[in-house]
Amino acid sequence: MSDEEIDDVDKAILYALQEDARNMASRDIAERTGTSDSTVRKRIQRLESDGVIKGYSASVDYQKSGYPLRMLLYCTATIPERGDLIPDILDIDGVISVQELVTGEQNLLVTVVGESDSDITPVAQELLDLGLTVADEVLVRTHETTPFGKFDSEPRSEDDS
Repeated sequence: MSDEEIDDVDKAILYALQEDARNMASRDIAERTGTSDSTVRKRIQRLESDGVIKGYSASVDYQKSGYPLRMLLYCTATIPERGDLIPDILDIDGVISVQELVTGEQNLLVTVVGESDSDITPVAQELLDLGLTVADEVLVRTHETTPFGKFDSEPRSEDDS
């Protein structure tokens, strides 16, 4: 990050963008934060250039889009190689995310989606071909996300719960 720290206005901008970046106009965020539209646009531009905002993407319901299986594959790679393997893992058809874990024997968490078991099995084989050990597989029923609460500048009341 640059010399500028994340302040409450930045946090409110991040929260709003996490809620619905596609439909959240800078003037709406300005209203929430008590700043001007141009201030919000400049802040967003700075947050993007500093790498705090890495990009914008659609939140896809894979089940509704024809890929009902979501599998978590806990893998082990050698510590010197694990970070270098991430781009290769992301290139495998069906892989939607990779997380590098820093505790425990399993140090990579690979998320895969597919229509059936026959979509998931080749992914596991490709991971093995990369030199990974697949230590555990977990089938996921649902996956939901929410904006990070510490970015919300307005504390929730008990009525909002």
